[in-house]
Amino acid sequence: MEVTAVTGILDTTLALVFAWVGYKTTRILWKYTPYSYPNARIRAMEARLFNEQKFNELAESKTLNNFIINLEDSDYKDYLANLPSYDAESIERALDTAFADIYSLMFKILPKRVNPFFKLLLQEWDIRNISSIVKAKISGEPAVNYITELGTMVPKIKAMADAKSMEEILVILEGTEYEEIYQRLLLGEISVDEFETQLYRMHYMKLLDYASSRKDEEKIILEEFVNLRIDKLNILTILRAKAHNLKADVVKSFLIPGGTINKKILETLLNVEDLSMALAELDSTKYGGIIKNVREEIETDLSVLGREFDRYIRDRLKELTRFYPLSVAIPLNFILQKEVEIKKLKAIAKLIEDDIFPEKIKEIIGELA
Repeated sequence: MEVTAVTGILDTTLALVFAWVGYKTTRILWKYTPYSYPNARIRAMEARLFNEQKFNELAESKTLNNFIINLEDSDYKDYLANLPSYDAESIERALDTAFADIYSLMFKILPKRVNPFFKLLLQEWDIRNISSIVKAKISGEPAVNYITELGTMVPKIKAMADAKSMEEILVILEGTEYEEIYQRLLLGEISVDEFETQLYRMHYMKLLDYASSRKDEEKIILEEFVNLRIDKLNILTILRAKAHNLKADVVKSFLIPGGTINKKILETLLNVEDLSMALAELDSTKYGGIIKNVREEIETDLSVLGREFDRYIRDRLKELTRFYPLSVAIPLNFILQKEVEIKKLKAIAKLIEDDIFPEKIKEIIGELA
């Protein structure tokens, strides 16, 4: 073989090698570099999350004035600086604003290919608020007592809470994705429970569609996160139904499509006779472990299982942050931790206002972990 031919082959081979290396390098940079700055910033914020000692200190505040003073060295200082009054409701609103700003920050600093997911997550507060307002209006209770100033449509939520009639709410929802479903409720085509289910179905379908449109680690992480939350909703729906002896075909209409639970297992859960049998059936799933240690409590209080599910999801997200240290798992994990922290702060403020003893506050807050 002539020297020129050999040289040509070598040049071609080297070109292909360099092209491949360049492609792989570009892929790595595309996947990981955009997360370097935001995840470093989030890790710094994680370091400022409150530990048990801090919560115990806050539980010892005795007055809301002291509670706010004890938060002066925290990220909540500016939110609590100009409260109209020192009461639990004002503090709760300030904490909601702080939490909303966390979502805004995630949207601002995360890569554009993934940050819309956090806006979609924020919309779940819209769903919760709309459902709470409708239920309150139907039962004749003040709707304003049941809303949280979080979400993507807070002004509309406030207007809905102040609405004088159900028809006025329809006007407020005009042009939103919720208008058609609410109109069906007004026309009597669906019940309040069906209305709420359809809102959540629409929401989780959007989350799943977005997650499945991503690539690589982003798709894996987002799909698992959404499916775990769907599992939580569906299992709790079935168990509540069993506690109230509802028929399987009725319960089935309230389930959210998706999740990781096998359809055959879901069908079995729907058709078992009672709550105890449903819990026993769940032993064979990956959630059997979280039920095992609190089974007796669950049979009398299903909110216990809700908390255990939340802890399970947080633990799973922590695992994913170890597998994918430069990924969307980091901000998701932080959002979940921050949500727990704010929930505890709200609870402490309310318990202090109700003159609950510090030791009892610590006990209650410990259960919220």
